[in-house]
Amino acid sequence: MERLTNTESKVSCHYLIKNNGEIVIMVPDLYEAWHAGLSSWKNLVSLNKNSIGIEISNPGHNFNYKKFSIKQIRSIKKLSNFLIKKYKINKKNILGHSDIAATRKKDPGEKFPWKYLAQIGIGKWHSLSKANLIKYRRKKVSQKDKKKFFNNISKIGYSIKNPTKIKKDKFLNFVITAFQRRFRQELINGKIDQECLLISQNLAKKLN
Repeated sequence: MERLTNTESKVSCHYLIKNNGEIVIMVPDLYEAWHAGLSSWKNLVSLNKNSIGIEISNPGHNFNYKKFSIKQIRSIKKLSNFLIKKYKINKKNILGHSDIAATRKKDPGEKFPWKYLAQIGIGKWHSLSKANLIKYRRKKVSQKDKKKFFNNISKIGYSIKNPTKIKKDKFLNFVITAFQRRFRQELINGKIDQECLLISQNLAKKLN
């Protein structure tokens, strides 16, 4: 919380959800908060000016990343439903920081309950069963299929144009990893397999 209120950190958000589930208003919705930074989604760039940022208290991946508490999840539901209704937010536009800034951000991460939230109308999820999908996990794909995967996730909204000086292969690995953190949370390895391809195909059809 200290970092979010320190102007020198150049980081802020509209809402903070503490470990005990308390929702703290950090920046009024009317104003731009510095939570996304260098980011892109579909045709938008620098999403600070086009979004409401929510931070959820968690040590993060570099400091013993842990599951979100039940109280936090309840508050996420409450706050999300409030904002969705107030601003008529399309469910497909509920995103994680790693979705829009894959090279820099990992949050909210693979322990965030995206599937559960989608089931209650907060965000989107694919309609494929885990039992069927797991048969395709780690199965190799062709170069043609890899191109299909990137085409699919581009339709979903992920940026596959490298805005940084990072080498192309490394950049694409970040994007694959971000996709997995969101939609294939059991295995985060930055590699495209048949399971990832099927999920991307399903989502590309649902979200367009």
